[in-house]
Amino acid sequence: MKRGGHLFRLLLITASIFFTMSFLNAGKFLTVQNFTSMSFQFPELGLFALAIMFSLITGGIDLSVVSIANLAGILAALIMTRFISPDASGLPALIWIIIAILTALLTGFFAGLFNGLLITRGGITPILTTLGTMQLYMGIAYVITKGPAVYGYPELFLSLGNGSIWFLPLPLVLFIITALLVGIILNRSRFGFNLYMLGTNETAAKFSGISINGMLVKTYMFSGILSALTGLLMIARTNSAKADYGSSYLLQAVLVAILGGVHPSGGFGTVSGVVIAVFALQFLSSGFNMLHFSNFTAEFTWGMLLLVVMVINYLMKERTN
Repeated sequence: MKRGGHLFRLLLITASIFFTMSFLNAGKFLTVQNFTSMSFQFPELGLFALAIMFSLITGGIDLSVVSIANLAGILAALIMTRFISPDASGLPALIWIIIAILTALLTGFFAGLFNGLLITRGGITPILTTLGTMQLYMGIAYVITKGPAVYGYPELFLSLGNGSIWFLPLPLVLFIITALLVGIILNRSRFGFNLYMLGTNETAAKFSGISINGMLVKTYMFSGILSALTGLLMIARTNSAKADYGSSYLLQAVLVAILGGVHPSGGFGTVSGVVIAVFALQFLSSGFNMLHFSNFTAEFTWGMLLLVVMVINYLMKERTN
């Protein structure tokens, strides 16, 4: 009942934002071009939110997701720009693209593994660990690129971020598949059951035989892989990889996860809630752009909305206790 109630409230919020933006700027907001544009943009934010969702369910947080994405994207970009020409096609180009993608995903895997080991073996809290590794991974990316963006990828790879299957943008298809897989992992696997138990009551999870350290390491590895996948989408959409790209995504991803019902203290969160919250924030962001709001105003709104949602969640929790 609690989960259904939150999803109902979230649907009302999303619908309210949608109708408000439609009323304020119907000529631009309610167009096929706008919805197509949003379908290419919000999957990146959605994937970041799913990555953060994993860590939030355990009662932790991963602040390094954007830095991991940029580092993974840069390594993939360097492989493609050095071994493939932009107009290359055929099997050799496809092989190098696959190598670049695997390199990015492995980067996310090892970055997440490093985060998990620092938390479990080093005894550092998740927020401090990932705050530190966020700067570390960004610094490594700056050292590798010396600052400038890496661009000029083959068309075959760029279609990942700009292509479509029939009328569905490829980034949207990738997001849907990933969200379904994450939902299956969380709701239909032993790992997901243990993850929720760990976030709900770590002591009970420990006495039930769950390896706390093992679960935490796997959690941050999942987060790292999802971040790397997002990095691949970002560079494919923009044809550019840079160390500081997408810095505003971090606050928005945390907002989406919490707005979607993921409890900051751990133990609760649904993929469906996160997906609905992504739509809500994308409608708001798109409307702001059409109303010519400044980036500073938008970021102020994200921060205020995050605080309001957390206060409402706290009050609702106190009311049910």
